[in-house]
Amino acid sequence: MSRIQLLSEEVASQVAAGEVVERPASVVNELVENSLDAGARRIEVMMRRGGISLIRVVDDGCGMDRDDALLCLERHATSKIRTGADLAAIRTLGFRGEALPSIASVARFRLSTRERDAVAGTEILVTGGKIDYVRDGGDAPGTQIEVRSLFFNLPARRKFLRTENTEASHVEHTLQLQALGHPEVGFVLLTDERTVFQLPPATNLRDRIRDLNGRALADELLEVPEIAFHGIAIRGFIGKPGVSRSSRAQQIVFVNGRPVENATLNHGLREGYHTALMKGQYPVTFLFLEMDPAAVDVNVHPAKREVRFREPSAVREALVEAIQRTLEGDRAQWSGAFAAPGIRPDPSTPEEPASQPLPLPGMADFHTPPEPILPAGLTQSFQAPYASVELPEDWSEPLQQPLAVVAPQPPVPAGAVPPEPAPKQRFRVLGVLGKLYVVMENAGGLVLVDQHAAHERILFEELRRRMETLGVPSQRLLMPLTLQLGPRDSDWVEQNLETLQKMGIGVEGFGSGTWKLDSVPQFVRSDEPQQLLRDVIDELREVSSQSSKLRLGEDVIAKTVCRHAVKANDHLREPELIRLIEDLLQCDLPYCCPHGRPTMIQISYLELEKKFGRKV
Repeated sequence: MSRIQLLSEEVASQVAAGEVVERPASVVNELVENSLDAGARRIEVMMRRGGISLIRVVDDGCGMDRDDALLCLERHATSKIRTGADLAAIRTLGFRGEALPSIASVARFRLSTRERDAVAGTEILVTGGKIDYVRDGGDAPGTQIEVRSLFFNLPARRKFLRTENTEASHVEHTLQLQALGHPEVGFVLLTDERTVFQLPPATNLRDRIRDLNGRALADELLEVPEIAFHGIAIRGFIGKPGVSRSSRAQQIVFVNGRPVENATLNHGLREGYHTALMKGQYPVTFLFLEMDPAAVDVNVHPAKREVRFREPSAVREALVEAIQRTLEGDRAQWSGAFAAPGIRPDPSTPEEPASQPLPLPGMADFHTPPEPILPAGLTQSFQAPYASVELPEDWSEPLQQPLAVVAPQPPVPAGAVPPEPAPKQRFRVLGVLGKLYVVMENAGGLVLVDQHAAHERILFEELRRRMETLGVPSQRLLMPLTLQLGPRDSDWVEQNLETLQKMGIGVEGFGSGTWKLDSVPQFVRSDEPQQLLRDVIDELREVSSQSSKLRLGEDVIAKTVCRHAVKANDHLREPELIRLIEDLLQCDLPYCCPHGRPTMIQISYLELEKKFGRKV
């Protein structure tokens, strides 16, 4: 007797429905995508008991005639693709033709549709995949779909649903994503006859974000100027440095109008912010990527949540470039507030000679390799990548001095042209609060500066620039070590030998898949240098080719400057405070320390006037 048998049509439909319809939110997502593809300008979603009892989606799209209405209930019937080649150029949200028949097979399903110029529409009732009747309908132009008693014929599947409130929250989140992706469309959500939100068509994305998330968040976003990089156009909004969440709940990215999840996108966002975010925090983003549909495969997940990119490195680099340009633009705006005329130091304060940045002695010999030694630190335990590291003494010494010491200027030699006097500052230091926070006034209002965090950022960028220019000091191992790497890791090492050498890691080929390790960075203390190389490979794979790959040293620098930067209770005179602010404003990311904490807080004149009741 044959052991393999064909499934019945009913069972096959229920199996297919299990891939597409996971919960009520899946139903709403599929139906709203169909409405958007139909050109709807207003979509209303109503649900009861979290969508388990009833889901109704009403749109004002193009509608269908009777033949199309019947055909759309057949599996793999769609108007959006014709041939296999069309799968490589998908420009619609739906394309498989599985949603409606799958939903109809596990619920009591009613479809009412009518074209704009038709005298009458069509109404179809389906119960568990079987058509009960087809008749004329008199609803308004567009399409209305009701889904009742979801999973009524699959009690085992119904038990996997969560509470009504949980399911309702998933439906609300799904509809919010679609509303963000299509701000030109009006959306209404009703839950148990209660209006959750009613969004009119918005003129721009910021208005839609404000409607859904409030003015406070919208005001903390930076607009990403539309750029084209590697054939990928990016626009949208990202959070300012320091605006973050403990989860990826508000890390929203659309690819060709579709909200997606992808590891490449996550790595690109993290890399773009880099030290502007604290560890364990995730950025707030509302980004739109437009690219050739042939460069992205959306047919890799039943619910179309995940996508696959043909060139993931290009996507990652485009994201990094867009975020860094936006942050640089925000930096220019910050600097403009300090450079705006009108704010001068108190004329009653006698002028003092401008302080000079302290030299960093010991860094001149940064490129000089030490003599071969046996690293004493190799006996120490190695907990995690870069967890137990120290800088050599010649790195630490220069950072033990104050930020800037006002010293008398050397005499000008006879016949030499005296240097031009430093320009007057465009901000005014008012004092120091709590022996830590510098209180100052600029063209925008009141500014509080954390002197420790500010000095951390200054020292971090100075040492990072020197490390990128001169490389990392390394120490040779008394006895070289060998390690075996897999094909992918070996290929990566071969392509990045120059970067590894600059990081102070001496490695060379030693046969097929075998590599010889003969030197490590001087500041690394590890009893397993082989594991160090593996950790570096994993770390740097997430780094864009447009960004610095000397990330091993960056972690060390961030820890070191934290120890050596000015602390709370350290007294700085006014010229030193002015020099601190000047140097901070010259940094690439002046508004956060290397750990992602803010260095400055701006309180505008408008905020002050509101506090004092001068303005509403």
